[in-house]
Amino acid sequence: MITLLAFILTLGLLIIVHEYGHYRVAVACGVKVDRFSIGFGRVLWRRQSTPDSTEFVISALPLGGYVRWIDDQEGGVRPGQEHLTFRSKSLARRTAIVAAGPLANLALAVLLYTAANWIGVDEPKALLAAPPAGSVAERAGIRAGDWARASSNDGNDWRELRSMTDLRWEITQAVLHGEPLQLRITGNDGRGEREVALPLDRLSGKEIDAQLMASIGLGQPFAEPVIARVEPGGAAEKAGVRAGDRVLSIDNQPIPDSARVQELMRNSAAHGAPPTMTWRVERGGQAVELQVTPAVVDVNGKRIGRAGVAVGQMPQMVLVRYGAVEGFTQAARRTWEMSALTLKMFGRMIIGTASLKNVSGPLTIAEYAGQSVKLGLAYYLGFLAIVSVSLGVLNLLPLPVLDGGYLMYYLFEAVTGRPVSDEWLGRLQRGGLAIVVLMMSLALYNDVARLLGLQ
Repeated sequence: MITLLAFILTLGLLIIVHEYGHYRVAVACGVKVDRFSIGFGRVLWRRQSTPDSTEFVISALPLGGYVRWIDDQEGGVRPGQEHLTFRSKSLARRTAIVAAGPLANLALAVLLYTAANWIGVDEPKALLAAPPAGSVAERAGIRAGDWARASSNDGNDWRELRSMTDLRWEITQAVLHGEPLQLRITGNDGRGEREVALPLDRLSGKEIDAQLMASIGLGQPFAEPVIARVEPGGAAEKAGVRAGDRVLSIDNQPIPDSARVQELMRNSAAHGAPPTMTWRVERGGQAVELQVTPAVVDVNGKRIGRAGVAVGQMPQMVLVRYGAVEGFTQAARRTWEMSALTLKMFGRMIIGTASLKNVSGPLTIAEYAGQSVKLGLAYYLGFLAIVSVSLGVLNLLPLPVLDGGYLMYYLFEAVTGRPVSDEWLGRLQRGGLAIVVLMMSLALYNDVARLLGLQ
């Protein structure tokens, strides 16, 4: 129920803001608005104060909305109202009215990010887990327990890293823009500062997914190698491993954190049946040796070893909160960066360097809406901001039937001095509608595939 209510609130708010942007600017430009609708199809609720005022309605299919000018009303424009039509307005005013919807979503994102920044969120501290062998981070000399304090692309403009979330964002930006990344590192106590260089520019053009992040080696926060839970009937339980045991070494390899345990277990089945491994654990102040033979499981067609334990405790958390001015400037910057990221990902999907699996639909939005609500108000506001940015950028794409398509028509009109002909407008609208339907079908397919564990 929480997920459904969060989903309805998310869609409702973003659609209202988008359509209100069109509506408010249209009225300011002297256009008479016939109807303001949230949703499509059969009208469930309507309100109209006078016969000549705008009709506000809620319709049955809540996956969008629209603002209808008197140009499109049944029976045509009544005598004396010609000057109130959308088509009678100047090119600049029509452009402003169409652009107002997406821009309202981007403005909303800034406000939502600002509110989330002022409230503050608990995020994992940027304490780094042991990077996998051969990863970019391991070759750079990063060790378990290092604290990433700041980042830079050129060694001059250093940006503070307040949390692991900031670090992941900086990594994503560096890969997308084909730039190296330098980190300023200290120990957990803040001492022993040093700088490390990550040549992430060499990864430019690659798919940003879990496999790439694993090859970089900075995906997990540091956690002590303490057994949190033992799965009944699993390999670890059969070997005598208990919750609370601290793993000191596996096959004489020192274990600095929980990530190393997980790495060794996963890789144990890389060359066939996993061998029996000697675990040395600390229990009640005493060192105990145990013989663990990992089981083999298939995950997405890949054989990995599994001991049947949950390793590690909750990572150290920090409250990330900004002041009044900084909260707003950070929000504006994040909205700009998210917009650029969204556009870049669309471009990469079009040319085939990013997977179409990145396209998400209403089921994924509903799932994340429910999860963010359970985490707290600031998390939900941040989630709303991300979806609002995506909606704004999506509507600015130059596809017929989207706002960006109409802006392209107006660009053509500005360059040639004449509007797009009705014949070509009809063709483009039909083609654009087909593309949008394909995109929605792909998004729904990806949603269902994720729910069924096929992706």
